[in-house]
Amino acid sequence: MVGVYLAFYSERLVDGELRRRCNLAAWCVLEEHRAHGVRLARAMLRQRDYDFVDLSPSGNVVGINERLGFTRLDTATALVPNLPLPSRRGVRVLTTPEEIDAALTGTDLQVYRDHRGAAAALHFVVRVGQDSCYVIARRDRRKGLPLFASLVHVSDPAVLARAGHAPYRHLLLRHHALVTLAERRVAGRPPRLSRTQAAPRPRMFRSAALEPRSVDYLYSELTCVPW
Repeated sequence: MVGVYLAFYSERLVDGELRRRCNLAAWCVLEEHRAHGVRLARAMLRQRDYDFVDLSPSGNVVGINERLGFTRLDTATALVPNLPLPSRRGVRVLTTPEEIDAALTGTDLQVYRDHRGAAAALHFVVRVGQDSCYVIARRDRRKGLPLFASLVHVSDPAVLARAGHAPYRHLLLRHHALVTLAERRVAGRPPRLSRTQAAPRPRMFRSAALEPRSVDYLYSELTCVPW
């Protein structure tokens, strides 16, 4: 074996239509065979009736993807310091499997049960009064330092915003992450104590039918593969 292109497959309900999705993940080819690497990509893209996403392209893969018809998502990201500030009154963070399972219903509950054993997924529910927001985060590295968390899924960004700093305090105290990367397309408006990341990581998709708003990060390498 001299080359491999790993992919994660899922079926997703998008605007009432069941669609098949292929998440392109690790793409590795031995140096002496690198000239044939694009053949792997073209073989993947010849699969019919799939929407394709590439959620962590690096280096020259971004340019290759663009030549293959991929579009960049808007990944504007806020850097949120995870400070041990006190929680607002009426805000709770639920973390045990029993609490999370009891707090969720419908699609959120199905997503939680599907991802409960995913290796990279950190689950919690933010409760603000009677309202709940289900969050999936992951540990992340920047410049080789495992000091970051990223928000992968936020079921209700408005509730997350009302929770103030409690979710980020949780990521500090429970998961030892000093900073959270919160993409605005995932998490909505960031808290006041944050700043915009200068060069957020690119994420891309290729589909004849999907709109950018329909591309999320569930059932993907971001929930299944820690790094």
